[in-house]
Amino acid sequence: MNLFCNQLIVPFKAKKVIKLISGLNNLDIDQILALVKCAEVSNATYIDISANPRIISLIKSFTNLPICVSSIDPLELYNSVLAGADLVEIGNFDFFYKKNISFSSFKILQLAMKTRKLITNKDICVTIPYTLNLWEQIDLAQKLENIGINILQTESYNSKYIIQSPINISKNSKIDNLSKSIDITKITLSSTYALSHFVNIPIITSSKMNCLSSPMAYLYGASGIGLGTFVCNKNSLQKKSLYINEISNSINLNNRLNQVDQISILSDRYKAISYK
Repeated sequence: MNLFCNQLIVPFKAKKVIKLISGLNNLDIDQILALVKCAEVSNATYIDISANPRIISLIKSFTNLPICVSSIDPLELYNSVLAGADLVEIGNFDFFYKKNISFSSFKILQLAMKTRKLITNKDICVTIPYTLNLWEQIDLAQKLENIGINILQTESYNSKYIIQSPINISKNSKIDNLSKSIDITKITLSSTYALSHFVNIPIITSSKMNCLSSPMAYLYGASGIGLGTFVCNKNSLQKKSLYINEISNSINLNNRLNQVDQISILSDRYKAISYK
C-alpha cells in the first residue's frame, strides 16, 4: 500500500474506510456542507465532492477531513489539487451513464495516465466501469496499479435497471431486504472479489451500499465502502449520522466475528499439533 495522504493510511490498513459521496455534479453548497457535518459527527473517513475549486476552498475552511474530488477531466482534477483537494478520483460515472455515455478500458487508462503526469504527489483513485467484463476489469486494474494509481473503486448498475428477485416473499420481511441488498450490489461485490485477488492496492466498494451489504464488501476484499444515495436521501443530520453509525457498527461486528473465527481456527490447529 502506497498512500500520500497520512490521514488515510491507518483507516485503509485497518480496512475500515467509509467514504461519503456528494456526487460529481452536485454543486449545492448546503447539501455538501450537511454531508460534511454528517461525516464529522459519524466519524466517516473522508468525503467525495465535485471538482469545483471554489467549493473545495470553502469546504476546506469548514473541516479537517480529507477531501476527494471526482471528475473525468485531468486538468480539472489538477486545479482541484491546487485549490486544496487531498486526493482525486476519476469516477462517479452515473451522471454520464444517464446520457448513455460509457467508458472503455483504453479511455480510463489514458485519463489515469494524464492525471498521474499532472498530479505526482497526491493519491489518485480510479473507478473501474461495471460495463467492462471481469477479465477486462482485472486487466485494467493491473495496468492502473503499474502506472502508480493508489486506490481502485468498484461500482454497480443503477437500481432502476435491477431485475426483481424471483423469490416470492413478503415485501416487509428481513429476507426480502437482504435479497434486495445483495441484488443491488452483486456486481460491485463481484468486481471487488475478483480485483482483490489480482492487485495489491486498496479497493473501495461503492454503488448502493447499505448496512446489510457493507459487511460483505470487506469479506470480499474491500478496504472501504462508498456511501452516497442512501445517506443523502435521509432528511435530517441525525438520520444520516445514525445510518452511517449503523453501517460502521455492522462492519465492526463483522470484523470481531472474523477475529473470533481466526482464533478458533488457530486453536484447533494447535490442539491438532499437540495431540500428534
